[in-house]
Amino acid sequence: MFNQQYQNYEDIPNVQDRLRWCRHHMGLMQKEVADLIGISRGHYIDFEVGYVDYYPKEIVDKLAALYKILVDDLLDDYNRFLYKGQGKMIREYRESLGLQKKPFARLIGVDPNLLRAWEADQKRMNINSWEKYFKNLIKA
Repeated sequence: MFNQQYQNYEDIPNVQDRLRWCRHHMGLMQKEVADLIGISRGHYIDFEVGYVDYYPKEIVDKLAALYKILVDDLLDDYNRFLYKGQGKMIREYRESLGLQKKPFARLIGVDPNLLRAWEADQKRMNINSWEKYFKNLIKA
């Protein structure tokens, strides 16, 4: 039934369904994919059923190579933002506005310490924060 839902890869709206579509089209089982990329079957299942909203760079690179697709084609906007370096992207945007950290933090309505942690990649931004502060500002 899943394969009938999406005829083309481009029609798939989320990462978990893209992963499932690629796996089905390669004729692989979840355990086989997990073994090939070096994670447990349970961890891979979490990716496919959407129990996670973040896909680590090292795993994404292995999945994209296995499925022979570009990382950009596999990930959604949020995960592309994280993959390409949230700190770098926030810093570049802030600097394009000509703002230092504190004025920029005030402008977007976050604590300056949190902004510093995001820019230094010391704290991963969650999807809710990304949607609230950066979804419409920074394109990955």
